[in-house]
Order: sequence, then C-alpha cells, then structure tokens
Amino acid sequence: MKILLAFDFDSTVIDGNSDTWIVQCAPGKKLPIQLQDSYQKGFWTEFMGKVFKYLGEKGIREAEMKRAVISIPFTPGMVELLTFIRKNRNKFDCIIISDSNSVFIDWVLQAANLRDVFDKVFTNPAAFDSNGCLTVQYHHTHSCTRCPKNLCKKVVLEQFLDNQLQQGVNYTRIIYIGDGGNDFCPVTFLKKNDVAMPRKGYSLQKTLSRLSQNCDPVESSVVVWSSGVEIISHLQFLIKE
Repeated sequence: MKILLAFDFDSTVIDGNSDTWIVQCAPGKKLPIQLQDSYQKGFWTEFMGKVFKYLGEKGIREAEMKRAVISIPFTPGMVELLTFIRKNRNKFDCIIISDSNSVFIDWVLQAANLRDVFDKVFTNPAAFDSNGCLTVQYHHTHSCTRCPKNLCKKVVLEQFLDNQLQQGVNYTRIIYIGDGGNDFCPVTFLKKNDVAMPRKGYSLQKTLSRLSQNCDPVESSVVVWSSGVEIISHLQFLIKE
C-alpha cells in the first residue's frame, strides 16, 4: 500500500500567494482602494473574480498574467521534493487541494514540468471567457462552518479517500503538507498514524502549536518543515519502516 501526500499550493508548493501575486499585473501594481475594500471574509473567490474582471477591463491579457504567475518561485527544496516523489511513484500517491485556481496551478506545474507528479488537483475551476477575462468558480458547496464557502479541504480529502476505497485503493498513512488557516480543517481529519506537516512560522503551525500547549493536540503526529529537503528526509524515514 502507498502513502498519500496531500499538498496545499500557495505558500507551500510555491513561495507566495498566486492570487495576490497577480496584482503586479494591475496598473501601478496595485488595486483601486474601492476594489481592495470590497473583500468580505469567507468570500475570497468572489473577490478574486472582481480582481480578474478589473484586470480584464484594463486590457491585461492571458500571456501577461501567465508570465507573472510562472515567475513565482517554488518554496525552498520543493522542486527537489517533487522530483523525489516522481522517482518513488510506486510508494506515493500525490494530490493538491488548493484555494487558488486551476489555471494558475496548471501554468506553474507545466512551466516547471512537474504536472505529472500529481495524480489529482482539487481547486477552483477557472477559464478565460470570450473577452479574454479570467473567470473563477467555486470548487464545490459544503456545510462546514469552519471553511470559506467555496472550499472545505477536509470534505475534499474525505471524498477522495472514499472514491479511492471504492476502487480498492487504501493508504498506509496520509501526510498533509500545508501552511495556512484553511489547512487546519483537513488536519483535524487525520488519524494517529498520519502526519500533519505545517510550514514553520506560518498560521497552520501556530494553530497546531497553540492547541498542543493547551493540551488539546490533533490526533496525528506533527512535523514542522521550512524546506522540502526536510520533508524528503521524513519520507525516506517512513518508507524504510
């Protein structure tokens, strides 16, 4: 049986937020105050829809946006980690669960020739409309009160595992690699044999640390990382067990 590796994308695979990075394409590399102020908590996807509409109205086209997105650097050691996973495909299945969008993730992975490392990418579907404007939709709807309206990563993870089980695929353990607040929900799904891998200094790590200090730790083990090379070391240890 394989190990399942579930990755976040922004600030985990890449060393930045693709949604905020795209703002550098805007005139003066910033958004109008009125647009900035229109964001409502929990409705990030709607906000980004307005940002993409604004960029389209300002004549910012696909090629310019693509240049910006593929210039986002990978997190330290991440290319080495993904190359390691590719060489050990018989031991790992690998998915992305991200609140970015399908266009940005495809651009980044294709440009780095890393798309084949991932079996599935779960994110908000996006496409360019007939006017050349990028549009983005909800990944799904759900009833989780902890997560933004468009995506609960725990629900995605549960459904993926259920679908795999129906096809006779089971995993020895799940390793969840992430950084942000919306990565906490899927971590609460992990069991004793699983591993949560929060990025050092980011909000997921701070949340898990606070819970541990309050004697209310998550069920899985927690291994903090700041470079993909550290994740490789942990994976090598696990596959030797």
